[in-house]
Amino acid sequence: MRVIGFNFDKISIERKANNKEGMKIGTSIDILQVDKTKTDIIKIKEEIIGLKFKYNVDYSPDIAKIELEGSIILTIESDIAKEVFKMWKDKKLPEDFRISALNLIYRKSNIRAIQLEDEMNLPLHIPLPVLSKQEDKK
Repeated sequence: MRVIGFNFDKISIERKANNKEGMKIGTSIDILQVDKTKTDIIKIKEEIIGLKFKYNVDYSPDIAKIELEGSIILTIESDIAKEVFKMWKDKKLPEDFRISALNLIYRKSNIRAIQLEDEMNLPLHIPLPVLSKQEDKK
């Protein structure tokens, strides 16, 4: 699987309250659509697939919300593409393909969400590494 394109179509962040007491942060991701895509730009033997997705970070109770929607264009082998389209009729995807696609979406969306959280002065939804002073060992 190779990524040909990744775009955000919707980027939305809203702060509803400043109260951070009892705040819980949750994330969700949904693959909304899987389509066969054609292009005359690239000549390849693999199939080209387009995915539409939605990624949310929810600060509850009703404190803030980040919504990202976008699309990815991927190339995959023909036999995998057939299985993807067959399973997508029931809104399911082959496990290996699903995990790879979700990891790609998480990586790109988490980076964008962290930028938005920083701009809006919200706590980060995932912990970043922190340096600390090393204790002397005796």
